[in-house]
Amino acid sequence: MASADLMDELLCSICLSIFKDPVTLRCGHNFCRGCIDRVLDTQDESGVYSCPDCREGFQERPALMRNINLHNVAERFLITQQEQEEITGICCTYCVDSPVPAVRSCLHCEASLCEKHLRAHSKSPEHVLSDPSTSLEKRKCSVHKKILEYYCTEDAACICVSCSLTEKHSGHKMESLDEASGKKKKKLRNVLQKLTTKREETEERVRSLEERKRKAEEKAAGEAERVTALCTDIRRRVDDLEKKFLSEISRQEKEESLSLSALIHQLEIKKDELSRKMRHIEELCNMTDPLTVLQEPDTGDLCDPEEEGGDEDTGGHGKQLHDGDDLDVAVISHTLHTLCEVITGIRRGIYVEGPADILLDVNTAGNYLLISDDLKTATWTREKQKRPETAEKFQIYNQVMSRRGFTSGRHYWDVESCRSGGWMVGMCYPSIDRRGEESLIGDNNKSWCLGRYNNQYSVRHDSIEIQLPDKISSDRVRIHLDYEAGQLSFYELCDPIRHLHTFTAAFSEPLHAALRVFVVYIDDHCVDNWVRIRT
Repeated sequence: MASADLMDELLCSICLSIFKDPVTLRCGHNFCRGCIDRVLDTQDESGVYSCPDCREGFQERPALMRNINLHNVAERFLITQQEQEEITGICCTYCVDSPVPAVRSCLHCEASLCEKHLRAHSKSPEHVLSDPSTSLEKRKCSVHKKILEYYCTEDAACICVSCSLTEKHSGHKMESLDEASGKKKKKLRNVLQKLTTKREETEERVRSLEERKRKAEEKAAGEAERVTALCTDIRRRVDDLEKKFLSEISRQEKEESLSLSALIHQLEIKKDELSRKMRHIEELCNMTDPLTVLQEPDTGDLCDPEEEGGDEDTGGHGKQLHDGDDLDVAVISHTLHTLCEVITGIRRGIYVEGPADILLDVNTAGNYLLISDDLKTATWTREKQKRPETAEKFQIYNQVMSRRGFTSGRHYWDVESCRSGGWMVGMCYPSIDRRGEESLIGDNNKSWCLGRYNNQYSVRHDSIEIQLPDKISSDRVRIHLDYEAGQLSFYELCDPIRHLHTFTAAFSEPLHAALRVFVVYIDDHCVDNWVRIRT
């Protein structure tokens, strides 16, 4: 097939360019993935799907199957095309006056020929023509100066006829260059296929990491927004408390000031009265006429009888005089206590982490437990899973642990369950038994759990089971861990959230999330049963 004809077969009918990531529709026509996706996106609006080439209709959006062979051919064609473009600068050896592009090269003459000189060139067999090349000497034997025609498989060398007759290559297996090249190309295509698969795996890994990066950025943005909101709330509360402080202090200061002003005024009046009496007594003491002095009332009569012996405790009007009390700090103390509570709540809000990123460890999953690709869902299955037998795997029960363990801090994670199923959710130490009867979570001193069976809910630790009196209506549960405080709590995620039970223990190992899914029968038939970690 000519190069132009081959290129026509490798053109996408939508973009009219060489296929990029070609995919095949059910009708057999091929398109670039990006091109056909755009066409199908446009057809989504009308709900009618059809092939752009043959117009065959599809009831649903057609699945796109990657055409690996076509992808490899297109990629190889592009490489060949680039190689040809790189050698288009080769000129005719005989056109010395003005350069003319060469169309062929003669290996015997070691010269490149334009169309004109090619027509006049010798047609004898030893004049072998090839595509234009600047390294014609490499196509000849360096010893015999003859064209290289054979490939010695034992020496992995290209040789001429004379070389094949020498003692050096005597008895060796010879192949034509085309035959040897074809075998090598076959090996190279296998290598190319493997490299293509690895590249696709690498691309998938890149996409996965980019998705994780995006989620990390979203989580960071969410945390930044949460902190900003928290700090805004802190400032608002502190401002409110400051206003309350200052208002209370100002109120008490005004009351105390008025009280003290009234007391001062009362004492000023008393001081003036005392001064008047003192002046009158001094006048009597200065009189020389005895009769006048004796006719005045006794000095005891000059004082108010109600004040005798009471100057220290009473005012001139019989009312008790006292210094003003200090500011009433009871209200201020209460406000400060409120501030302490706010700060405590803020500290809890800061140091309690967001939802923990829990991923299930497939290596620990029981034989009849199917773990989803995102490592978030555990489902009971009738078929035994073909996983390696390792010491980490739970052998008896359909249980699985998380990859991550917690050794400090406060954390929480949520689970959602099948409404008709039975399950256990909780946490356990990594040293929990994986094989014996006591490997069931809750049946040993290394695990704590909440479980549902036959619509009955209970919590369990070290084989001690406590039935929960209240029915749980929600299918979502939250597990909250405070490692330092030694508390593992369970909550029903309803409105409002409801506390179910709290275990208290002195944790001594890392704590991993643990799930168990029961086999459930309804009308003697097994039904699907699953537990999912919510994110």
